[in-house]
Amino acid sequence: MSPNELCGAEWTRAACPFELGDLPVAWQISVRSHPTSALAEWNAYFTAGIPYEALTDFLLALDARREPSSSFDGPETVLAAVCAQGWVRDIDRPRTAALAPGLSAGVSLEEVPPLVRDADPRPGQLGWQAWAEPVVGDPYLWCASFSAGVPHDLAAIFASSLAAPHPVPRSTLPAGVEGRLTVIQQGVDRQRRARRSE
Repeated sequence: MSPNELCGAEWTRAACPFELGDLPVAWQISVRSHPTSALAEWNAYFTAGIPYEALTDFLLALDARREPSSSFDGPETVLAAVCAQGWVRDIDRPRTAALAPGLSAGVSLEEVPPLVRDADPRPGQLGWQAWAEPVVGDPYLWCASFSAGVPHDLAAIFASSLAAPHPVPRSTLPAGVEGRLTVIQQGVDRQRRARRSE
């Protein structure tokens, strides 16, 4: 829970049997307008396997906000953020979706899944969805779903971090990504070689 008691992050994998893309939800991020309010203004849900850099950047941006439930930016903010990192707009939905080069990941503004909750209970609300699918038709590696009330600028920070082309440290690679990732060996192997030669 944040110090002002407006924002919370919860590991829900064991407590909440809720799935996105046939994967169990692991994290739920919630924001409320007043510390005493029982109703969340908006929620964001992430399955296990989500790139931790993108989740961390999202949480840091949320923590830095004075008003976590309000925003003046529109949905174009999210698409501009990923396209600035080399993603391309979906040909069929250029105003609401973008895809990574190679079509291995995407973001889209669409009707939220049934269990994605928001302060506005009306059906048909639109929220940002994100996913990784190394080969079209294969199982998802991870999914994220943002309820309709999530400020577009916060979703854009998550999406920009997700799309960033800079290297990230990983000890293991997910199945199905062979030939889609550039692997850079650093540090540890060099240190081992140096120690062996001493």
